[in-house]
Amino acid sequence: MKQRLSFEDLRSLAAGLVEKAMSAGADEAEVHIGDGSEFGVDVRLGRIENLVEAGSRGLGLRVILDKRTAYASSSDLSEEALDGLVRRAVQRARLASHDEFAGLPERTEKPPAVDPLHLYDPDLAAVDARKKIELAMITERLALENKSITNSQGASVGTSEGVVILANSKGFLEDFRYSHCSLSVGLQAGDTDERVEDFWYSAKAHWKELDPPEKVARTAVARTVRQLNPRKIKTQQAPVIFEPLMTSWLMGFLFSCISGTAVYQKTTFLADRLGQEVGNGLVTVLDDGLLPRRPGTRPFDSEGVPCRRTTVLDKGLLKNFLCNTYAARKLGLQSTGNADGGGVSPNNFYLQPGPLKPADIIASMERGLLLIKTIGHGLNPVTGDISRGAFGLWVEKGEVIHPVSEITVSGNLGQMLRDLEAVADDLDLDMGVTGPTIKVREMTVAGQ
Repeated sequence: MKQRLSFEDLRSLAAGLVEKAMSAGADEAEVHIGDGSEFGVDVRLGRIENLVEAGSRGLGLRVILDKRTAYASSSDLSEEALDGLVRRAVQRARLASHDEFAGLPERTEKPPAVDPLHLYDPDLAAVDARKKIELAMITERLALENKSITNSQGASVGTSEGVVILANSKGFLEDFRYSHCSLSVGLQAGDTDERVEDFWYSAKAHWKELDPPEKVARTAVARTVRQLNPRKIKTQQAPVIFEPLMTSWLMGFLFSCISGTAVYQKTTFLADRLGQEVGNGLVTVLDDGLLPRRPGTRPFDSEGVPCRRTTVLDKGLLKNFLCNTYAARKLGLQSTGNADGGGVSPNNFYLQPGPLKPADIIASMERGLLLIKTIGHGLNPVTGDISRGAFGLWVEKGEVIHPVSEITVSGNLGQMLRDLEAVADDLDLDMGVTGPTIKVREMTVAGQ
């Protein structure tokens, strides 16, 4: 068996492969190495249903020759395999189409220090598989103690850790270590004909910071049983309150509309709105890749551009699109440190919280919907239109009176950004794309 390469060996390999690509005729070259391990267990009704423990190591190469780009990848890091990888990549680059916007970042600044970001938990490796399995078992068992719960969709524990190394022909050679762990449980309540389901989770960079199983189980139970015995409602225009998980998908839709790729492809209704007001004063949206211990945090993106805090919307004013180097060149802008492979991705993308408590927002609503879950697609970034199947809780005179099902919520993202009436303080940054509880003045709630 061949000896496993050390961390320093991998750094040297990345730098050496860049030199090989340049010697083979490339004008620019970039090498990305990922080396990590993962563990995952799914348990259901006290039995293990799925168990994975694996290591992975892979290398990605990008070469640019006369503004022509080729990509290659390999999990075989032997010298012979990588020599062939470089040779074939350069050959393919000669056959690719010329693109004046292709290429590495013009210059790569030194990324911020990694240690203050707390991305890596050195104690995670010492947590053995039995303890992780036991945590999943305990969480499910606690949830099933509630008599209203009729079935389990299973509890899961997952962990991962590794290192990312990036080298390029601009003299960049940096790395960072990361770790991630999660605990979740999904439940069902009710009879066969009126069954409802929901889940809850905890996700952290550090093992000891995971929520205890009691809290995860209790929250999952509460979220599930509150949906029992739903009623139907008539189609109407009504205010809608979004819980944080619902704000999260709304923010994901917003990201798809301000991504530099969507902007230069003209597949978003916000393409020509930079510098204009697209929301009201309650709408401030940030993308911050430097928040300690958060899932979207990293010192640099996949091109080596330092991550940063970018204001996307400032009190309704659209100030920035999020771009990788290619999208930025197409748009005449600068990269915002959001490159991810060949595309653009969010770092920690969120709606800034407000001063209100979620309970106060509910108490202020005379009549409307508290949105708790959606299904289906129904998102059109070209127009901003939204239409999704939904579940929720009906509110009258500031109190939840019954759950509702078999409804559809419809609206337009542009109008919703202008109609935002309240923003709560319950922002959960353990989701990479997120936001607090919000209230939108009016949407179409279609029922009977």
